[in-house]
Amino acid sequence: MGVQRTLGINGLGRIGKLVLWYHLGRDDFDRLVVNVGRPVGTSLDAVVQYIAKDSTYGPLHRFLYGQAGVRDIRVVDEQRGLISAYGKEIVVLREARDPRDIPWRDHGVSLVVECTGTFRDPHAEPDVARGSLRGHLAAGARVVVQSSPFKSKQQGAPLPGDAAILIHGINDYQFDPATHQLISAASCTTTALAHMIRPLLERDLTRNMITAGMSTVHAVTSSQPVLDAVPKAGATDLRKTRGALGNVVLTSTNAAAALEQVMPEIGRIGFMADSVRIPTQSVSLIILNVTFQSETLADGTVSVERDVINAIYREAADGEAKGLLVLSDEQNVSADMLGENAAVVIEGVETHTRTGFMDLKVPPRTPGADADFETVRLPLTHVKVFGWYDNEMGSYTYRLGELTTRVAKSM
Repeated sequence: MGVQRTLGINGLGRIGKLVLWYHLGRDDFDRLVVNVGRPVGTSLDAVVQYIAKDSTYGPLHRFLYGQAGVRDIRVVDEQRGLISAYGKEIVVLREARDPRDIPWRDHGVSLVVECTGTFRDPHAEPDVARGSLRGHLAAGARVVVQSSPFKSKQQGAPLPGDAAILIHGINDYQFDPATHQLISAASCTTTALAHMIRPLLERDLTRNMITAGMSTVHAVTSSQPVLDAVPKAGATDLRKTRGALGNVVLTSTNAAAALEQVMPEIGRIGFMADSVRIPTQSVSLIILNVTFQSETLADGTVSVERDVINAIYREAADGEAKGLLVLSDEQNVSADMLGENAAVVIEGVETHTRTGFMDLKVPPRTPGADADFETVRLPLTHVKVFGWYDNEMGSYTYRLGELTTRVAKSM
């Protein structure tokens, strides 16, 4: 079956808006139905202005067409919520907040991108209080793509059989239209991390990692307050209630746990992950640390060195990860990566390796022999790799858009 020409988007926050931008610039859908679930401003023109401008990426017409772009977005019918934008029809729904009450069926929507960040539990039934992810299915959708990780109230429970976590370019080929109804596109950090670590897992020289860990230096998100706020009932991380504009905030990330669900081989590695929020609008940085057991070569060098790691990434960027992973030989800052269309950009000039040696005592080769334990010196190489990702648009929303199109083509 061909591409579904109508796409539903629930939520018009940061990701919902950028998902709309992405599909306005492509021909996979010619009609977009966006549910905001409440009145906006004093008229539909408030929605038009919100869509047409962005504090991070500039005006929509320049995003779509560069400096030669001309604004072409207007209200067609206030009552019907109809907007015309760059040759496409946008229908804005402003009533239902509960997914099961959104009239997807009436608008011919079979594929919905859930962008509110509110409905994340794949186990919750459609009729639970305040709504659920499955409510979209009850309202007429056949498949829901969630723009965030699943978060279930059933701690430790496996995913339902009709749910899957898919990352474009990593495991999106696993989508089964006969089985999957709920899809999580994971998070921006998990997406970048998956593309960063996959080339290492697919090469014999670097496949057998001993330990790994990552820190993401992450731009602020809309979940953080502009000024200090009173914590909500049950809040455990009080730092997330501190003002986002004036603080560096230590916090957590579930990127490692989510990555294990997408790439099960990560489970054997003692993988740790944490996050540091900084007061910038977008673009984040993964600092990946990996330890390998190396091999000492005849010339006294070791098998895993800086040039070897960069060569692996260069090979991936020119091969299986072309268009998704970039190896940069330049010296970049975060502003250089704004809007960069790549899951991750490796800052090759900052790749570092350092080898140390561990003395390991092993028993005699002949059982029962009256001899002392032998000492074997093992070279262990620590590798540090830096990866940029535009956590809003270039890295995450582009991959989400590509995943959505793949799902639509398969339905």
